[in-house]
Amino acid sequence: MKSINAGRIVAFATLALFSLLMLTPFLWAVNTSFKSEADASAAPVTILPEHGYTFEIYSYIFRLGEIPTWMINSLIVATGVTLITLVISTMAGYAFSRLDFTGRRFLLGVTVASIMIPGTIFIVPLFDEMLAFNMVDTFWGIILPQVVAPVMVFVLKRFFDGIPRELEDAARVDGAGSVRIFVSIVLPLSRPIIAAVSIFTFVGAWNNFLWPYMVANDPDLMTLPVGLQTVTTGYGVVFAQNMAGAVMAALPLIVVFLFFQRQIIRGIATTGLGGQ
Repeated sequence: MKSINAGRIVAFATLALFSLLMLTPFLWAVNTSFKSEADASAAPVTILPEHGYTFEIYSYIFRLGEIPTWMINSLIVATGVTLITLVISTMAGYAFSRLDFTGRRFLLGVTVASIMIPGTIFIVPLFDEMLAFNMVDTFWGIILPQVVAPVMVFVLKRFFDGIPRELEDAARVDGAGSVRIFVSIVLPLSRPIIAAVSIFTFVGAWNNFLWPYMVANDPDLMTLPVGLQTVTTGYGVVFAQNMAGAVMAALPLIVVFLFFQRQIIRGIATTGLGGQ
């Protein structure tokens, strides 16, 4: 028993150390965001500010900055991407898992192969397509190219493979069609993986920088990552303001993980067991 307890203590201590190392950049950003610009840019760098902590930077951001607008834009884009991706991915995953149609194996192979292709390769043709449809500098132009998620399709397909077919057969005996089975049986049983897919999609869309930077030049449409980059290049290096913006960008994601961490863990664990 002593050896087991000692092993657990060592394991927890090791995990705590790694957690602290992972949290250090975020804690440094929080600490810097509560400094004045003079203290944040002072040399040598100190942990405790010479003139004390202040809410001056956050007050400035909300009074004069555009960061609140950029946060709302990020929320609109991330929510739109998540909802549309969820609809497309669940239907595609269910079709690959349950339906027998011409070209199924080929399309599934293309879907899996596309996972290995870097998304940056499609930046130029996607921009040309958005330009042809007059979607540059629009929310739809930012959202639509991000809704195709082969990884999520494959993950959901694996999960649907693990759902017993007997449940669907029983529903068909009662007269239910494929759509009714999908909505009334499959989706309710898939809540953990749907929650995990939704959260990861939301986080990816919230943090996406390259595509919104390419397709949105209007400051009123900029997302938070793009807007923070313009603050850095347009007004010089403002350490405290940049750190405050980074903290504000991370807070919604932290809240999402705190509220849905159980669903994320259940979704990942269940996906690992499904489709065996």
